[in-house]
Amino acid sequence: MPLTFDHRPAESPFIERVWHTQSGSSGEFTSIALNHWQMCIWTHQERTYVTVRGVETKPTRAYCPPDATFFGITFRMSAALPSLMPSILVDNAVHLPANGQRFWLGGMSWEVPTYNNIDVFIDRLARTETLLRDPVIDAALHGRSSDRTLRSVQRRFVSVAGVSHTTLYQIERARHATLLLRQGASILDTVDEVGYADQSHLTRALRRWIGQTPTQIQREAASASLSFLFKTVRPD
Repeated sequence: MPLTFDHRPAESPFIERVWHTQSGSSGEFTSIALNHWQMCIWTHQERTYVTVRGVETKPTRAYCPPDATFFGITFRMSAALPSLMPSILVDNAVHLPANGQRFWLGGMSWEVPTYNNIDVFIDRLARTETLLRDPVIDAALHGRSSDRTLRSVQRRFVSVAGVSHTTLYQIERARHATLLLRQGASILDTVDEVGYADQSHLTRALRRWIGQTPTQIQREAASASLSFLFKTVRPD
C-alpha cells in the first residue's frame, strides 16, 4: 500500500511544508524519524479528525485505513503550541477534540482548515498566540548571533522541540541519505555527500532513524512506503 505524498512549501514563517495524500486500500507503512512536529487533518468514513504529532525519534509501523484523505502541516522547529508540552508530543500523537467541522485547541474552538486555506488558519493561530515562534531557536536556525551560550541554546531546543539540537540534526542527515539512496546514489557516494565517517556509520544511522539498511532502501525504493520522505531544512 504505497502512499504518494504531494507537498509544497508555504509562505508562513511558522510552516516548513504542507502535504496531502489519499489511501486506496488499507495497509501498513513505515513512519520514519522526523525532525519536525506536525498537525494532520484526516477524513475517514465521513468523519474528520485533527491530530498533532511531535518529533519522531524512531521508525515505527503505522496503519492506514482504506479510502481516507489526509493533509497536514509540517511546522518549523522554532514554532510551538504553548497548550501542548513538547515532552508529551515526542514519539506520540494527541487527538484534538473535534465535532463536525470544528475542533478545540488552546481553550478555543477553531474551524477545521482546508488544504487551500492553511496559511490563513496559521495566521489566526499566531494572532491569538495559540501558536508562537521561539526567537532564540529562530536565530540559531538562521545563523544569527546570540548572547546566549551554546548550552543555553541547546536547552532551549529541548524545551521547545522536546529533543536536542543534535538529535534533530542526526534525524535530518539520515533522511537526506535516504533520499539520495532512493534516487539512485551509490552507498559510498551517499557516505561522502552526507558526511558519514564510513559505510558502517551510515548503516547504523539508517537502521536507527529509518529502520532499514542502505541496501534495503536501494532495493525497495520503488515499492517501500516511507512516510513524509521529503527534504526538510537541516539545522546547522
